[in-house]
Amino acid sequence: MESFDELADEIAGIETRVSDAIFDTVREQLRTDTTQAKELERQLSKVRRSLQKAQFVLRGLS
Repeated sequence: MESFDELADEIAGIETRVSDAIFDTVREQLRTDTTQAKELERQLSKVRRSLQKAQFVLRGLS
């Protein structure tokens, strides 16, 4: 079984990828000014915050 810190590290990697996706989405939003991009950015931000919370909880369990 993996340690909680190892799981938190994996989640941190995913969170980084989500952050990159947010950046790309915002860049696209600036180019096209679509409401669809705004909604996607909002949803990805929620995912990122959830991943950050999960990391915090897992690191607290170690």
